[in-house]
Amino acid sequence: MTRKEIITQLEKEQGTKIVTYITGDRQPFPTQIASDVIPLLSNQLEKISSSKIISLFLYTTGGDILTPIRVAKLIRNHCEEFEVLVPYKAHSAGTLIALGADRIVMGKLGELTPVDPSTGHPFNPPNPKNPTQNLAISVEDLNSYFMLAKEKAKVKDEQMIEVYKVLTDKLHPLSLGNTYRAYRMAKKITEKLLYLHMDKKTEKNKIAKIVKEMTGDITIHAYPIDRDEAKELGLKICNPSDSVGQLMKELYDDYAKTMKLGQPFHPTEFLGDNEIAKFEYVSAYMEGSDLSYQFTLNGKVQKSIKNNQSTIDMNLESQSWKEKTT
Repeated sequence: MTRKEIITQLEKEQGTKIVTYITGDRQPFPTQIASDVIPLLSNQLEKISSSKIISLFLYTTGGDILTPIRVAKLIRNHCEEFEVLVPYKAHSAGTLIALGADRIVMGKLGELTPVDPSTGHPFNPPNPKNPTQNLAISVEDLNSYFMLAKEKAKVKDEQMIEVYKVLTDKLHPLSLGNTYRAYRMAKKITEKLLYLHMDKKTEKNKIAKIVKEMTGDITIHAYPIDRDEAKELGLKICNPSDSVGQLMKELYDDYAKTMKLGQPFHPTEFLGDNEIAKFEYVSAYMEGSDLSYQFTLNGKVQKSIKNNQSTIDMNLESQSWKEKTT
């Protein structure tokens, strides 16, 4: 089946209308969840005349943590029930989108991750060998540093100020504050997304548990949360039927093959036997049964000789979302 036929069949099997959102993870063309997709999503939803349920078929390794609440609210404004279909990865910001859904339909490979954000900060003082070098840190990095001092080094409470001073010798204090602010924002956004479909009063304890686990207790950002563990956390997880699960897999496989997800890249892929070649690569999709938006990169690859050695130069000339009919 073509991708459009798979989407149409999946809609029929699941009794829903589907919008797909796929961000690529192939280097050097990775894309992430970002706010530029909001107008495109709105156009996709306007194409859906009437549907009780709208499903977002999602594959992503993450992105901007503010976009998920806009995505979830926008979809919910067009339907009575919002569900997210997770064939494989819905990491970080993708997990946040899923938390805003009435239910999450996870395939056998489906995985979520914690949503504690990492932020990049310059060293203090700067690294003389690489002045622009940044260090990615999260609140869990900071918490673990202080726990290490207390539990392993046996530093007493009254001595912890010295442990903090060692940290600020390497990182600017405002950088640490920014990291903590990002953590607080992730907690607040997680709460707000759960409030979209959970009762603040009667499910208060369940919400608190989910927020605690997703934004702090699971201390490795890339830790894969499968559907069984997601159920244990209290999330509304559904296993797809055999036929729906197969269609989800086929749809993901189609995108993976088209985008060559997970495959190593070399510029000779575009060059072939030529010295110079133009290339076009689609690194993200947002599609429905009638409309396709494709984030398209255009550039040029050229062989050249530098210092008596053969090299390959690759230049990106443009990148933009393009609308195509399916």
